[in-house]
Amino acid sequence: MQSDTIKVWDPLVRVFHWTLVLAFFTAYLTEDDWLDLHTLAGYTVLGLVAFRLLWGLIGTRHARFGDFVKRPHEVLTYIKEVLTLHPRRYLGHNPAGGLMIVLLLASLLATTGFGLAVYAAEEGAGPLAGMLIGVSESTGHLFEEVHEFFANFTLFLVAVHVAGVIIESLLHGENLVRSMVTGRKPAP
Repeated sequence: MQSDTIKVWDPLVRVFHWTLVLAFFTAYLTEDDWLDLHTLAGYTVLGLVAFRLLWGLIGTRHARFGDFVKRPHEVLTYIKEVLTLHPRRYLGHNPAGGLMIVLLLASLLATTGFGLAVYAAEEGAGPLAGMLIGVSESTGHLFEEVHEFFANFTLFLVAVHVAGVIIESLLHGENLVRSMVTGRKPAP
């Protein structure tokens, strides 16, 4: 079996991916009920996103943004190929997957950034507390609404991501979830 597969995802990408899944859903599900756990999970998400941004610049071949961030035309061409059920196979992320990574990272940054603003405005805590303590209640509420919007938008993106993984797995006859666990994909 080893000779029929090729290593694609390095251990740091795989640990990042599954830890991010755990941290995001922990933060999402705890919300206001367990603020300490919610905050810890949020900081974990922020740290993971910071790591992924760095690893996207200096990491292994398929972890780098240059490997999977494509021009809009290439993304649209790939989506058309999927709709005709004949997409090209990519060893790393396909163009739509690359766009999804960018969207998820941006949405997670917005979620955590506004989460820090809420934490500062409502709890007087966190790294933004010095700047935001004492803001009006309406400003704190606005931060909370934007934070919740991006958390929900991230959840929507996760659903689209999972659907894309399922579709891609079926179209190419490969288990992409297993690949994100083992780091290996079928050889071209």
